[in-house]
Parts: sequence; structure tokens; C-alpha cells
Amino acid sequence: MALYEHIFLARQDVTPQQVETLTEQIKSKIASLGGAVTKVEPWGLKSLAFRIKKNRKAHFTLLNIAGPSEAVVEVERLLSINEDVIRFITLRVEAHEAGPSAMLRKRDDGDREERGGRGPRGDRSDRPDRGDRPDRGDRPDRPPRRPRDDAQPGAF
Repeated sequence: MALYEHIFLARQDVTPQQVETLTEQIKSKIASLGGAVTKVEPWGLKSLAFRIKKNRKAHFTLLNIAGPSEAVVEVERLLSINEDVIRFITLRVEAHEAGPSAMLRKRDDGDREERGGRGPRGDRSDRPDRGDRPDRGDRPDRPPRRPRDDAQPGAF
């Protein structure tokens, strides 16, 4: 069986329960056509980079599918008819990613504990030159400006 990653975007005004119901419908359709959904990841309501069909946000859901191409074609046909789905994409992959996807890992990395804090900033009075930056006095003086050829006297 071929392996696919399928992502669909549902409208912003549908409820998360409606998105779950839609996901269950997709899973049952794939199962009836001889495939299986190995992983479901609801990514939640996210902002879109640009407006799609007058929506600024959408509910994102990732499905890992193992099944025949006919099952994927039928699911895409059903999603294109559904008014709650604004976009979808299906990619054929060599292997499914083990563990959470990059989107869920990004959400988990939000606390940034392993990166460490910024450390003490100190008082600005003890660092007037701001650390390793050279003093402005080390630069050579600028040459005088030359007059512009198109400048009119008295004009800005």
C-alpha cells in the first residue's frame, strides 16, 4: 500500500467537534476503500498567511494514510464538495514520520527551556560603550559634502 500525508483546512467558524466529525468521516471512507489512517494530528485553529475564501484563520488537521490511490482520490472528491473545507493537499511519501510532526514539536518547543535565558542585563551605566563595540571616536572624519548639481537655491 502507498503512504500519504494529507492535510486539510476547515473554515474558521466551524467548531472543533465538527472538525473531529469530518475527520471520522474521512477515516471511515478510507477504511471502507481498503486503506487505514495511521495517525491523526489536529493542529488547531491557526492564522493563514493570506485570506482564502474570505477566511483569515482555519482549523488544520494532518492525516497519515496507508491505502490505495483510489481511496485518496475519493477522499479528495468528497472534500472538494464539502463547504467547510477550504483547502487540502495530499502528498505521497516514502515513510511516515515517527512521533509528532514538526508543527506539534514546534508547539512543544515554545517554552525554550533548553535554550536558556538571556542572562543578567546589568546596568547601562557600567557599559557606556555597550560591550565590545568600538567607540565612535575611532572612525575617521567624513569628508565635507559636495553640493548637488540639481539643487536650486532656497529649495529643500
